[in-house]
Amino acid sequence: MLEYSRKDAKAWALKTIKGFYQCPISPVTADGKMDEAGLRENIEKFIDIGIDGLVVGGFISECWNLTLKDWYRYHEVVADAAKGRIQLATIILDPSVHQALEKMDFCEKLGFQSAEVINPVVQLRTDDEIYAWYKYLTDHSNMAVCLYRTAVSGKVIGFDLIKRLADLDTVVAVKQGSLVRAETLKLRRMVREDFIVSDPNESVFLDDLRRGGQVVWGEMSYIVYGKKRVLVDQYRKLAAEGKWEEAYQVSEQLAPVREFLEDMLVWEIVKTATYAAAVGGIKVWFEELGFKAGALIPPVAPPSEEKKAWIRSKVRELGLV
Repeated sequence: MLEYSRKDAKAWALKTIKGFYQCPISPVTADGKMDEAGLRENIEKFIDIGIDGLVVGGFISECWNLTLKDWYRYHEVVADAAKGRIQLATIILDPSVHQALEKMDFCEKLGFQSAEVINPVVQLRTDDEIYAWYKYLTDHSNMAVCLYRTAVSGKVIGFDLIKRLADLDTVVAVKQGSLVRAETLKLRRMVREDFIVSDPNESVFLDDLRRGGQVVWGEMSYIVYGKKRVLVDQYRKLAAEGKWEEAYQVSEQLAPVREFLEDMLVWEIVKTATYAAAVGGIKVWFEELGFKAGALIPPVAPPSEEKKAWIRSKVRELGLV
């Protein structure tokens, strides 16, 4: 059951969607199936380390590569493992609005409170077509929606269209994934004040907190920082106390870890406009930190043994374990 009404969706999001809404990898067995026991174990650890929310079901979690039946089962396991102890959001990647609605209804019944919904990756390209798609979606679901502004969708949603979409009652946020900081700041100035613009990049989160941002949505920094998470906690506490210069000094200590994450994830996405090439390396990182990760779902290929060894050594070198 949703915690808000349609009219209250934006107010609920402003109050609730804060901090780190993380998008983790999914553990997979050697035969290419979701490792349900491993998934449950990871969720316990995610809750223990204090993540504010989980955003699951999309590219990083390899759910784009599941059958529909397995996609539903994955969400059932996540909801059952979480047991209402953490905010849950699903990710919808379907060009069919009808399939998207079926998935959102299913997840809402499981206790998911929001959905990151990508614009159609095929067929619909004009602003009016995309607006009509989201209008139909939100007319037929009460679930809060986060837009996904990314080149992976095939069309990066323009500012004018986001302004129009932000006026829909249940469209509460956008993951501004163009990787252009200036666009995040400009968009935040353009849209209504009760609409969340998230820059999915921890390296600018402290700056965001000072400029009115509130959430790092749909990435994985807080998880993969391992023992360095304490530095994030410290700079957030200092920021809350208004001690900005001290907060920035603490934040700068994370620079080497951020550079490694950029090399492992961000630049792989930039080079390929996909997530597939990056997930294998990130899984090695997760495993080195003690999380369950396992194989990749075929036909995605794993990284070489040489690269795996390099990742493990780098994680140790950075003091994350």
